[in-house]
Amino acid sequence: MKRNYLLMRTLLLSTSQRNIYRYSKDPKKRKKIIFGYVGVAVLYAMLIGYSAAICIGYGSYGMIESAPVLCALTISALSFVFTFFKTNGYLFNFKEYDMLMALPFEARTVAACKFAYMYVKSLPWYLSISLAMMAGYGYYARPSVLVYPVWIILSLLLPVIPMLGAAFLGFLIARISAGFRKTKIVQTVLTFAFIIFCFSLRFIIEDLFRNDKVQATLETTAEMTGNAAKIYLPAGWFSDAVTKFSVWGILPLIGVSIILFTALFWLVGKSYRQINSAMKSHAAAKNYKMTGLKQRSVVFSVAFKEWKRLTGSTTYLTNGAMGELLAVLLGVVTLLIGFDRIVSVVTQGAPIDPSILRPAIPLITYFLLGMVATTACSPSLEGKNYWIIQSLPNEKKTVYQGKMLFNLMLTVPFMVFTTLCLCISAKAPPLDTILYLILGLALCAFSTAWGCVCGIRHMRLDWENEIEVIKQGAAVAIYMLPNMFVVMGLIVLVVLLGTRMDQRLVTLALTLIAAVLALLSYRRVMILSRRS
Repeated sequence: MKRNYLLMRTLLLSTSQRNIYRYSKDPKKRKKIIFGYVGVAVLYAMLIGYSAAICIGYGSYGMIESAPVLCALTISALSFVFTFFKTNGYLFNFKEYDMLMALPFEARTVAACKFAYMYVKSLPWYLSISLAMMAGYGYYARPSVLVYPVWIILSLLLPVIPMLGAAFLGFLIARISAGFRKTKIVQTVLTFAFIIFCFSLRFIIEDLFRNDKVQATLETTAEMTGNAAKIYLPAGWFSDAVTKFSVWGILPLIGVSIILFTALFWLVGKSYRQINSAMKSHAAAKNYKMTGLKQRSVVFSVAFKEWKRLTGSTTYLTNGAMGELLAVLLGVVTLLIGFDRIVSVVTQGAPIDPSILRPAIPLITYFLLGMVATTACSPSLEGKNYWIIQSLPNEKKTVYQGKMLFNLMLTVPFMVFTTLCLCISAKAPPLDTILYLILGLALCAFSTAWGCVCGIRHMRLDWENEIEVIKQGAAVAIYMLPNMFVVMGLIVLVVLLGTRMDQRLVTLALTLIAAVLALLSYRRVMILSRRS
């Protein structure tokens, strides 16, 4: 136990931004850390506000008794998704693997401590949801004082079971991949397949209800969460524990968490070294031939380097290319099913003319492609090799131009394909299709340049695990969250304006705004490149 505590404490201290702020004398580093804390505080405030708003809605309609179940389901879903995406970089194929395995620890101990590290780093996000919903529940339900300590204690355990489930799935994917020569390719394919399955699960469930394969009909949100708690037992245990003080709610949640944790890492420990060794090895092609070197400009060379980095990291690929994969699937499905049918499914059969949604086509495409720009994390991914860039006889702006070129080369072809598919299915006129493509190009340029601004302003080079900048970096969060909310708002705004004025004028105006923002962001990148 003492060794476990020592290893866990070392992992936390080595990645602590507070320690850097406390001991660093570099004012730039200290300033970046302060801005990072401010940015995270804003995100926490948004999450707390959203959770409180849900409880207010439940309380207003007399369904506050469903709040504990919803809290448990929300935290469980988030912890499962976040852990699944982090498993490859935290439990397997992490940077400090050789150093940790050289220490006098068992393999399962190292794996368990890495899992605990994931849990501790993510816990504030889950607690912000839980405490906000606890406050809302307390305001409307007026429960006993004992509810609050029970709620807080069990909230610490709520993420454990879904995290263990996600870690087990990640272990299975890694274990299967380890049996192939091209481990990373197989692992990436399996990861993409699972993610696509999760996205399609909603439609599978809807199909079950539509064809009366499930007897119970969920007519309200309260009924939905109640039925979900019967399927996902930990949510029901949590609800019974805080609303009924049921011992049979508290004990199973604690006991199952401990049993699953022990069983999982006993299993993982048996093949932990084998999996990591397979992931860190590289298969050599038997038909390799020596050929002449191709000459490229510096900008294209940087773009090609980014391509090799993307395809060489499962974590980077699944994060940076997921939007492109979803965009292709959307385009193909729309061609096969029809734009009208997609609109009917999304709007739940509401009497809406699909033609009024045409101006939103480029924004819908951009919502997927612009989820994460590679430029938001690629400056930080240089890590401890950043000094090489500084020593090269090239201007830094050339390096950032290469990174932006790669993101454009990655997003623009998918934007064109998906937009054309949607326009063909929606039977958009040729002129409208051209305008949508131009708007899509302007949005891709803005996404690329703005992502690079975030990447440079919030660059972090002292990371120990690439997940810290790919999935948890301040640059990615500051780029992604406001971008997604703004795009959702723009989709609604464009549709409303399109019903009151010429749709082509709306598209042209939005194209002009996106182009100006892209130009301003690009200029900002050039200014920052001279300062960094």
